[in-house]
Amino acid sequence: MRLIVTGGCGFIASTFLRQALSKGEVERLVNVDVLTYSGRRENVRELLPDERFRNVELDICDAEGIHALVTEERPDAILNFAAESHVDRSLFAARAFVRTNIDGTLTLLEAARGLQNETKRPMKFVQVSTDEVYGDLEDDGGAFRETTPLDPRNPYSATKAGGDLMALAFARTHGLHLVVTRASNNYGPFQFPEKLIPLIITNALEDKPLPVYGDGKNVRDWLWVEDHCKGVWAALERGRTGQVYNFGGASERENIVIVRSILSALGKPESLIQYVKDRPGHDRRYAIDFTKAKNELGWAPAQNFEEGLQKTVDWYVENQAWWRPLRDQTFETYYKQHYGKLGLEA
Repeated sequence: MRLIVTGGCGFIASTFLRQALSKGEVERLVNVDVLTYSGRRENVRELLPDERFRNVELDICDAEGIHALVTEERPDAILNFAAESHVDRSLFAARAFVRTNIDGTLTLLEAARGLQNETKRPMKFVQVSTDEVYGDLEDDGGAFRETTPLDPRNPYSATKAGGDLMALAFARTHGLHLVVTRASNNYGPFQFPEKLIPLIITNALEDKPLPVYGDGKNVRDWLWVEDHCKGVWAALERGRTGQVYNFGGASERENIVIVRSILSALGKPESLIQYVKDRPGHDRRYAIDFTKAKNELGWAPAQNFEEGLQKTVDWYVENQAWWRPLRDQTFETYYKQHYGKLGLEA
């Protein structure tokens, strides 16, 4: 099997790359990453000695470059993990999200279609998405299903929904063997420290205030990143063309509960908690029904949340050389470097 993976220097896709290279059937694995502020070469450094692996610095919106790479590598499948994903930033830099999450997805789809037309063999494509495209849930015990209407509430989720719909359209009109996967909030090692769990861990380790939006009672379903990547592989192998598969962790927790659990694990005081003004359009609750993935793909999450959270805390404690350089500069510096590279406002 020959694979092209996009966004592989990021948190989730770098985990997928490590899993994929452990499989004997993978004879070629190409990672495409433009190296944004959250795409770190360090995340794939251990993979570079493997002769099956190739790391390519390339923007997925570069149609000519993507076409040339796909023509050269002739993959059996493309897995699109690449995305602008920070909700807060999408409120002020929406154009970058449109560019990557919609235009970039279209570029990859067109390249896949072109190779399929040339080779006359089915081309697999996995569009990796998010449960945020479904919008908000009431506090009534319900959960998102694949048939839940899309109702995105911020530019990030709106552009992910747009990319998903474009992908499904290509499956139906151009015959790509394509599936869409939607996962709940991921956590684990190598996550850039702007997201909730690594932000709280790293702030607490430095005895800095822990910002909590609103009353802290927003609920998310937490999924161990390795479990998510196993689901993506199952969708690649066994997913039905044109179908959507939800992956959840069966681990709903209020944000404030997560924060207090991290403080307890680190032996830090709750006085570090600082409630801040709520984010505009902040979704109240997410939950995933993954019955379809369980029945059709044989997938279910394996990691217990409390144990997974402790493993995550331990990783950030033991790998401060990875995240401290990121904290030495402000996130704003990284954003400006990234968006400036793309010719956009930060």
